[in-house]
Amino acid sequence: MRKKLAKSAIVATVAAGSLVSGLAQAEGVESSTEVLESRIKQMEESMRMMQQELNRVRTDAVQPSERVDILEERVTMVERAPKKKNNMVFFRGGWGRNDHSREGSILTDSNALNEGTGGNVGGLGVTTSQLTGNSPNGDEDGWYFGAGFDLALSDDLFGLWEGTNLLGEITFSYKQFSSKNLSRAPLGTAANDSATGAAGAGELPAAVCGGVGNVLGVGDTAGLVSGGGGPYGSCSANVTVSQLTITASPKIKFMEGSKLRPWIIPAGFAIHVVSPPSDGVTVTAPGIMFGGGADYELWNNIHIGFDGRYNLVSNTTADVALDGFEVGGYLGFGF
Repeated sequence: MRKKLAKSAIVATVAAGSLVSGLAQAEGVESSTEVLESRIKQMEESMRMMQQELNRVRTDAVQPSERVDILEERVTMVERAPKKKNNMVFFRGGWGRNDHSREGSILTDSNALNEGTGGNVGGLGVTTSQLTGNSPNGDEDGWYFGAGFDLALSDDLFGLWEGTNLLGEITFSYKQFSSKNLSRAPLGTAANDSATGAAGAGELPAAVCGGVGNVLGVGDTAGLVSGGGGPYGSCSANVTVSQLTITASPKIKFMEGSKLRPWIIPAGFAIHVVSPPSDGVTVTAPGIMFGGGADYELWNNIHIGFDGRYNLVSNTTADVALDGFEVGGYLGFGF
């Protein structure tokens, strides 16, 4: 700005000098009205140019403050605009099914051979289900409820795909398949049936829970009273067959900016904890989880969605196969 003002001053000085010089020359010669008028016009033109330069300098001086005002207005608009919230906490539930049941395990219903009814005990034509009085426990079908977190890792899949988010998902879910009131407590049956007194020919050992009567049609010592008492305590027990699953997975979520957003889990790590323990008294098994689904934003970062997942589990838990799938819905809150 100082340079511009200096330039304007120089122009004015030159114009004034020209006027004085011209007047001095005119003193030595005959005065002329036309010469004076010409000099006055030159001075007026110089003043007009200087005024224009001053106006331009004032305009340039105002512009930066106007730019600041515009920038402040834009910042305010950005601050007031809704912010993207790709993180989410969600609660999920639905239907689950394992490819194989747990019926017939020692600790689920005391019915041996994983068939729910057992075999021909002692070659006498009596099944373990008849001996224990327990119905099969541990269906393939069940329900689940759980929760999870989506944590944003990248807004564009690390630069590979614009508008596609990479998230880290962590879930916890409880799955229940069946719950039965058993006439014979599993541990009592497994520990004590073989310890009872010897039976006569063609007869079964007496049941540890006592009771009398020929209820099985084989001898008089195979009595069983549901819920009765014996030397080892109560015969009856409630056994719930359940499963806890914890997963950690990458989740790829598409269509950023849209209310409807589909997603997939290409593969994730899962660990499963079963109850009751297996016949080998193991309770955990690792596996791989695959999944897919979509969610829809209802209002102000509140979402509803549906998903389907399949668990492929390594066979590290004796007599228990945990491969299976889950289908259900969820309610999520962005943050």
